[in-house]
Amino acid sequence: MTEEKPIFSAQQAHDLLLAAALPIAESENVPTQEGNGRVLAVAQVSLIDVPEADNTSMDGYAVRAADCASGNATLTVAQRIPAGHVGQPLQPGTAARIFTGAPIPPGADAVVMQELCEADGDWVTVNHTPAPGEWIRRAGEDIRNGSVILPAGTRLRAQELGLAASVGLAALPVVRRPRVAIFFTGDELVMPGEPLRPGTIYNSNRYLLRALLENLGCTIGDYGIVPDTLDATRRTISKAALGHDLIVTSGGVSVGEEDHIRPAVEAQGRLNMWNIAIKPGKPLALGEIDRAGGTTPFIGLPGNPVSTFILFLLFVKPFILRLQGVQNTAPQAYSMRADFSWAKAGPRNEFLRARINPSGGLDLFANQSSGVLTSAIWGDGLIDNPPGRTIAPGDTVRFLPFNELLH
Repeated sequence: MTEEKPIFSAQQAHDLLLAAALPIAESENVPTQEGNGRVLAVAQVSLIDVPEADNTSMDGYAVRAADCASGNATLTVAQRIPAGHVGQPLQPGTAARIFTGAPIPPGADAVVMQELCEADGDWVTVNHTPAPGEWIRRAGEDIRNGSVILPAGTRLRAQELGLAASVGLAALPVVRRPRVAIFFTGDELVMPGEPLRPGTIYNSNRYLLRALLENLGCTIGDYGIVPDTLDATRRTISKAALGHDLIVTSGGVSVGEEDHIRPAVEAQGRLNMWNIAIKPGKPLALGEIDRAGGTTPFIGLPGNPVSTFILFLLFVKPFILRLQGVQNTAPQAYSMRADFSWAKAGPRNEFLRARINPSGGLDLFANQSSGVLTSAIWGDGLIDNPPGRTIAPGDTVRFLPFNELLH
C-alpha cells in the first residue's frame, strides 16, 4: 500500500517547488530585437553615458544665463543646432536656436523654451530670467558608463529591450529556452475535430497548457493523450524524462483505480508532494523521474480545466521562471474591495474567480466549480482567500490579476 503523503499549504507547496527548480546552465546569444520574453543569463553593463553629452530637453534657445539676467534680453542668434548635430562655442551676447535632444554648445549654461522668446530675424528677445542648468539634461543623468543596467535573471520586456538598445547592445546572452514535456491521461479524452462518443470529452487542457507554456517561451514536447494503463503511463514518463527540463501532466492524479500517475512516478523515480490545501486543485504532484545521468522534475496537474489553469499559474509558472534564473517569481497582488458575500469559511486556501466592476470593486463569478472554464474568461483574476475566512461586502481582499499571472 502506498504511503500517504502529507497535505501542504499553498506557501509550503510554492517553496518546495521553487527549491526543486534547478536553474538551466546553458545560454545563447540572440539579437536584441528577438529577446522579448527571454531571461538574461549574464548581467549587462553600459559602456557609454546616457545621455552621452549635456543636451536640451526643450525646443528653444541655448543661452548664457548671465546674458539674460534682465528678463528681456535681446541676443543675436548666432547658430542653429538640430538634434544629431554639434554646435560651436557660444559667444557672450549670443544665443543658439536649439531643438530637443541636441547637445548644449560649449559656453551655454541654460535653455529657454521657445514659448518665452520672441524671434525677429537674426535676433531673439528672451522674456525670462533662466537659472543655470534650466532645461538641460546632463551627461550620464540616466545611465553611467560602467554601471549594470540589467542584472542576470531579468526577464526581458519591451522596456528592458529598449534600454539595452539605448546603450548600443545589438545582442544579449539569454538562458536557453526551457524544454517541457506534456501529456494527458484519460480514456475519456478525444481531440477537437473527432466525434464525441458517449462518455467522452474534448481535451481542452492540451490547448490550455500549450498556450500557457508558449507564454513563458518554452519549447514543448507534446506526447498527446496516453492510454489509461500503468504500463503506458510509465513508458511515456520515461521517454519524456529524456531531453526535457520538466514534465507536466494533466489528469490521473486522483486516487482512483484508473489514476496511474502516482504509481508510475513512484516506479520511475520519487514523489515528493501529492496534496495541497487549496481549492480548486487539491491534487498537485511534485516528483522526479530517474534518467541516465540525473533526474527530470515532474509536476502532475489535475484534469479539471480550472484546476489545471489555476495550479499552473500559481505553481508551474514560478517553477519555470526559476528554471531560467528568475528570482522574483511572485505576481503583483492588489488590495481591493469585495462587492459580494462569501459565507463559506472553507478549510483550504481558495482562489476565487472575480471581475473588476465599474465602481472599482470586485464581483464574483456565480459558479466557482473547478470544471467551469467560462469563469476564467469572465474573470479578471483570482481572489486569494485564506482558509477559514468569510467575505462580506466592503471587505478588503487580495487580488491577483490574470495579466500579472499569465505572462
